[in-house]
Amino acid sequence: MTRDSSESSLIVGGAASSPRAPLPTLPPLALYIHIPWCVRKCPYCDFNSHTASPVLPEQEYVDALLADLDQDLHAVYGREISSIFFGGGTPSLFSAEALGRLLEGVEQRIPFAHDIEITLEANPGTFEQEKFVAYRKLGINRLSIGIQSFQQEKLKALGRIHNGDEAVRAAGMARQAGFDNFNLDLMHGLPDQSLDDALSDLRQAIALNPTHISWYQLTLEPNTVFWNQPPVLPEDDTLWDIQEAGQALLAEHGYAQYEVSAYAQAGRPARHNLNYWSFGDFIGIGAGAHGKLSHPDGRIVRTWKTRLPKDYLNPAKSFQAGEKALTNDEMPFEFLMNALRLTEGVESRLYPERTGLSLESLAEGRAAAEQSGLLQVEPSRLAATERGQLFLNDLLQQFLN
Repeated sequence: MTRDSSESSLIVGGAASSPRAPLPTLPPLALYIHIPWCVRKCPYCDFNSHTASPVLPEQEYVDALLADLDQDLHAVYGREISSIFFGGGTPSLFSAEALGRLLEGVEQRIPFAHDIEITLEANPGTFEQEKFVAYRKLGINRLSIGIQSFQQEKLKALGRIHNGDEAVRAAGMARQAGFDNFNLDLMHGLPDQSLDDALSDLRQAIALNPTHISWYQLTLEPNTVFWNQPPVLPEDDTLWDIQEAGQALLAEHGYAQYEVSAYAQAGRPARHNLNYWSFGDFIGIGAGAHGKLSHPDGRIVRTWKTRLPKDYLNPAKSFQAGEKALTNDEMPFEFLMNALRLTEGVESRLYPERTGLSLESLAEGRAAAEQSGLLQVEPSRLAATERGQLFLNDLLQQFLN
């Protein structure tokens, strides 16, 4: 899975402290489709991914995805989908035939926006020119390619199945297949990585002229091999130098940073992810997928699906593992943990529009965050300062109840 991106019993949130106002309009609606299999599980990965068997249950899984979607339709009747994101795992392990049947089934159930963005995650080791031409013909119009590094020793340390040459070829093959919009997913702060190593990776990525680059620091997550057997990572001073020099290099070549780890050419941010970060709605289908849906009466409900593929494919088990209605007290943090990742934040009016709560509910936390220099003093916007971007967790603490 890449970061270009956005999980058994039923759990229902506690009662809100007071009724919320009905939402004036419902936010844009997206669809996230999780395909949980990979050729091999990477040692740093904490996503819901599983090593693939020689033969994937494509037909059964597509059937399950459509049945899963059917159970969510009552909550989105009359709305259209503005974007679709196939995440994983490695969705490009599935055939074009399987993805085509899935997309056709989705469109029969929910109308697509005329300019819908449909993104597929892919890894260089799974690139086949003929298959990717077929993906493009299905209407998939954006790729997110999991490169991580172009240097062989770094790729080996990360457990990746491709080499640097395959990574370079993948970008060329994407363009030849008809994709004029694609993201390259790149990591920094890798084991024994120097400043020169990191900038070399970035320069190679920029030379391939993607429309979007996701560039983020490797972190050690619980329940991963790296957490239990940590590699030697660069010192903090080196990490800081990499961050500063890398951001300058990206800006120099026309990649504007619009989110903590997202950089895009003009007019090419990831629309699906922007919807996440601006507290839009999304249906999540597939093993372990999460969703968030707003209702006209003001209720906002998060859902998560059965995590293990074998359970998800078991007709005796429910697709939905749980749901939680957000309370008034939870809403400021839930909204801002997404919105404040954006370098320009969001317009203040979006908070009442998307939550049904007044801006007054943010007043105490907002004042404290502004006083500490973490939040911009700007009545018409909710945006972190440069310092706030660096200490986002500290900023968000101001809005926890």
